[in-house]
Amino acid sequence: MKWFIYLGTALLLSGCTFQARQVEEAGPRSTATAQVGIVNHTGKYIYSASVDGAGGANMARWGAGGAEICCASIPRVWYPGMMVLVRWDMPEEHTHIIKEKMVEVEKYDEPGDIYMHFFPNDEVRVVVSNAGGGSKTHPIRHHGKPKDPNS
Repeated sequence: MKWFIYLGTALLLSGCTFQARQVEEAGPRSTATAQVGIVNHTGKYIYSASVDGAGGANMARWGAGGAEICCASIPRVWYPGMMVLVRWDMPEEHTHIIKEKMVEVEKYDEPGDIYMHFFPNDEVRVVVSNAGGGSKTHPIRHHGKPKDPNS
């Protein structure tokens, strides 16, 4: 009976060693925590928006802000074909209009915050950046409300 206990213990320990080796070989954490931000390039109010279920904030017409909604998870290293589900509510008067779209995440060199950019005709772009949505160093420039050509 003792031999069965010894054998069982040896098997358990070898399993733990194997699991530890797998974690070691995987290297540092492969994902990073990110805040979620919205940049609105349209004249319509965004009631709420999320990326892969994270987010939920709103944004004024032509508005841009920092990533202040917690929390999403992103890969530390960008890879081609990286897709996220963007869901947003852009109401028409008193009616909520909820839309969703799979969007490819644009290439990034380092982890940062996730920004959803909304454009007319339901065009959506998603970028990862350490610069706020209204910053001059943000990957997609936000110019605010277009100037009226008649003024």
